[in-house]
Amino acid sequence: MLKYLSVLLYPFSLLYGLVMWVRNKLYDRGMLTAVEFDIPTIAAGNLSVGGTGKTPHVEYLIRLLKQHYQVATLSRGYNRRTSGYILADATTTASEIGDEPMQFHQKYPDIHVAVGEERMLAIPQLLMEEPDTQVVLLDDAFQHRSIKPGMNILITEYSRRFTKDHVVPFGRLREGRNGYHRANCIIVSKCPPDLSREEKAAIEKEIAPLPHQQVFFTTLQYGAMYDLITHEPVSSSPDTTVLLACGIARPEPLLEKLRSSFSQVYLLAFPDHYYYSEKDIAKIIRERDGLSGNKKMVVTTEKDAVRLHLLQKNLTEQNMQMAVMPVEIAFLFDGAERFNNFIFDYVGSFYPTANQ
Repeated sequence: MLKYLSVLLYPFSLLYGLVMWVRNKLYDRGMLTAVEFDIPTIAAGNLSVGGTGKTPHVEYLIRLLKQHYQVATLSRGYNRRTSGYILADATTTASEIGDEPMQFHQKYPDIHVAVGEERMLAIPQLLMEEPDTQVVLLDDAFQHRSIKPGMNILITEYSRRFTKDHVVPFGRLREGRNGYHRANCIIVSKCPPDLSREEKAAIEKEIAPLPHQQVFFTTLQYGAMYDLITHEPVSSSPDTTVLLACGIARPEPLLEKLRSSFSQVYLLAFPDHYYYSEKDIAKIIRERDGLSGNKKMVVTTEKDAVRLHLLQKNLTEQNMQMAVMPVEIAFLFDGAERFNNFIFDYVGSFYPTANQ
């Protein structure tokens, strides 16, 4: 039945792909205007819908650059309960700017974090309010063609590479595969940590990078868990029964990680970017209490944690402990130094006298 449904969706995929192809051609030929800015702008995004691990890659860029430059991030603020331009401050919540920008804001308080649907207008406003900004990271802006970033980073997931996908609704691509031509570099994310050099070479051949493009490979690395409310380290033992409660596009890598550390792991999935309610907290508690074993623990992601913080009072009243599992990316095949130099060469071209 699903096979026949997919066939029925294919004509719509062709139509949508044609619309996006025409739109991109209009930008490529200058018939639609793309604005450039005189400071470094780095866009990190993907061709597909969600789940490529973009957020930890943006965080990598933040950590890399903020040691030397004043960094700002600009996102659309997906699924926030506000609209328009907002610059995060000490009173900002996830409902105002979205979960990913709020995560940046909480983890890196020394950078500027802003959201705005019309990024062409939001960048000048950001620079006006924070004139010390030296680098702008454009989060999930690969299809936002009204801005022409100085550098385009395309992220594609190892197990769902754009080279083997189709345009929505038949597939998961937001535009045709040839959109990768706009990228300055391509990152294959969520790779197995033991990816062989033979498979690496095969994937590079499959992607067929253009002469100006570099290809990198990254894997996910999970850190030590901490308490959602107190941020204190959370200790656990292999015989703990774990309930993973999360609302992210692709929980499978985290599930795999937890199952390698604990004997019993269960998933309670919510929609991506989901805003939890008090009823959801009660459901999580019921699910946890219904699990077998003497030791039980609820685990969530950092992205979920910033949304769950909106219910901090309720969590405290329920004496509900939740452990947060942080995640970072690591480059494979000694690619970190090459990638770092690639980024610094671009940003440094605007500030030739800056120390790196």
